[in-house]
Amino acid sequence: MLSRTAGTLYWIGRYMERAEFTTRLIEATIRLDSLSGRAETDQAWRSALRVVGAGSLDGGVENVGAFTARRYLAMSEENPSSVRSCLASARDNARAARNVLTREVWEAINRAWLTLKGRSSPGGVQATLNLVEDLKAETRGFEGALARMLRNEAYWFLRLGSMIERGDNTARLIDVKYYLLLPAGEPIGGTLDRDQWTTILQVVSGQTAYRTIYKQALQPWLVADLLIFRPELPRSLAAAAAETVSLLASVADRTGRQGEADRLSRRRLGGLQGANVETMMQRGLHESLQRFIADNDALDRAIADQFQFG
Repeated sequence: MLSRTAGTLYWIGRYMERAEFTTRLIEATIRLDSLSGRAETDQAWRSALRVVGAGSLDGGVENVGAFTARRYLAMSEENPSSVRSCLASARDNARAARNVLTREVWEAINRAWLTLKGRSSPGGVQATLNLVEDLKAETRGFEGALARMLRNEAYWFLRLGSMIERGDNTARLIDVKYYLLLPAGEPIGGTLDRDQWTTILQVVSGQTAYRTIYKQALQPWLVADLLIFRPELPRSLAAAAAETVSLLASVADRTGRQGEADRLSRRRLGGLQGANVETMMQRGLHESLQRFIADNDALDRAIADQFQFG
């Protein structure tokens, strides 16, 4: 496979994963918004913007209301991480790689993009929720089509991009909750705190997983344990790290190309397997998550260098 094609597939995986994550983030923030007062509503949307790194938003994150935040996350062409921008970029890349994509994968990406084509506003709250449901259905269609692909280099690079993006998204989500989300003066374990953790579980489709694994009332440190260390949850950091190692090994077995990316991915997985939520909190959860994000960025660059993405 040409390096340029491999890079195109990798970024399709990243963009589609980012689009799905942001869609779920919008939905979960709307749900949290409905349970909150005015001050908590503004804080919830500011936190959602921080998760996706919206520091360059005109006027600053602190001055953004709910409608502006929804539009920025869903529709803004100025936001490269908006759902619209991600789907447009994924579609452009998919057009360039049509010869190695299945018809089902291409159609799933194209349908998702057509859902937003021509729209400039997400509409009101209910209209936004309806749009979110449509987008979730299309991104599930992409996942289903991807699962039916032949296990070859095209599949591995698509999935590799998804795993790098997923690790980054989940780490940022946990970090914002611990470091920024709970307003000053609000009790840890209070109603707002529990609502926020429930919202985070909703973003990663982890509510049922939490009840199945822990069988007890929601506890913040157990949510962190689930999202960081439990490989049973597909969107946990451990699951993303383990699959990254496996995908790189599959590419190496087929092509013989192995290098720094493999080393970094194995080191990252080993670090997670040798830790637990108690020790991570003792060391500083924010600092640990920031290191994971930095390591994930380094791994992304190493993958691009190793496979010479154009």
